[in-house]
Amino acid sequence: MAGERRDRTERPDPPEESLGGRDRIRAYILLALTVGAVVLCALLALPFLPALTWALALAVLFAPANRWLESKVRSRDVAAGVSVALIGAIVVAPATYIFGRVTSQAASGAKMLSETVSTGAWRTSLEKSDYFAPILDWVEQINFSAAFDAFASWMTDASASFVTGSVMGAISLVLTFYLLFYFLRDRAVALDYLRGISPLTPPQTEALFRRIKDIIFATLYGTLTVAIVQGALGGLAFWWLGLPAPLLWGTVMGLFALVPVLGAFVVWIPAAAFLALEGSWEKALVLIVWGSIVVGGIDNLLYPMLVGRRLQLHTVPAFIAILGGLFFFGASGLLLGPMVVAVTIFLFEIWHVEQRGAGPTDREEP
Repeated sequence: MAGERRDRTERPDPPEESLGGRDRIRAYILLALTVGAVVLCALLALPFLPALTWALALAVLFAPANRWLESKVRSRDVAAGVSVALIGAIVVAPATYIFGRVTSQAASGAKMLSETVSTGAWRTSLEKSDYFAPILDWVEQINFSAAFDAFASWMTDASASFVTGSVMGAISLVLTFYLLFYFLRDRAVALDYLRGISPLTPPQTEALFRRIKDIIFATLYGTLTVAIVQGALGGLAFWWLGLPAPLLWGTVMGLFALVPVLGAFVVWIPAAAFLALEGSWEKALVLIVWGSIVVGGIDNLLYPMLVGRRLQLHTVPAFIAILGGLFFFGASGLLLGPMVVAVTIFLFEIWHVEQRGAGPTDREEP
């Protein structure tokens, strides 16, 4: 017994370096497991990324209205349900109608252009013009008929596939509003949880929340609203001047207006040239003046009012963010692209701030 007691008392403690190495290995294993779990969760969520993105964006936009409803009805479930119903009425019904009409006009417009080319109406228009008649021989070398036939066939196929795509779109839409209900109802719990697990300091976490909220507001309230107004004004001009498929081309102008550097002029300038080729110089001049002053000027008027300093992205990063986001994520990339770039820039700013020993201190609920 005495020998056993002496062995226990004389056994040396493990060295501190050994303990430190064991803890370091455990930390590395935990980090690897965490990274692997995050990657797997990301892969699981990837099919639902569009629905998650738009649900998050709508939840951020309508959070103030939902808070007001909660104060009136005293029930988070009822308030979230009413908010989802109102958002559906505001967003879904007009979008469904517009997309259906745009697809129909696209198919009919392509067919009309194909008939115009095949009947030689474009040749008559060029022959009437003293300015463009000399280039008729050069233009005739281009096989416009085959090109427009292929375009018309493509648009017809796209119109037919709209029905198939609308089924998947309907599923994604239902999922978006399903997630939106919980994002609105449980937003406070979710935000508190994110604050608790965030590796950033509380002020930095709040600043990151504000940056994401600013990107969403700037993109939807600013960029998207300006694009819708520009597209509507451009489509109105097409309708007034008697150009074909005004709703289609108004939508196309709105889409181009979403992209920095590009704009609605990509559509209305060729349309003005088309009117000039037909000899409608007055209409061409009206379209040029309307497009330059009204459609182009609305960007300079509304964008600073709606966006201000919220976006905080230079034109070049914004251009890359939007086009890259649309390329990689589809329609949801309109939000995801700027959010990824803005968060990346924010993280670099944190590194810079950490070096200087200062940081953001204000706090605001997204």
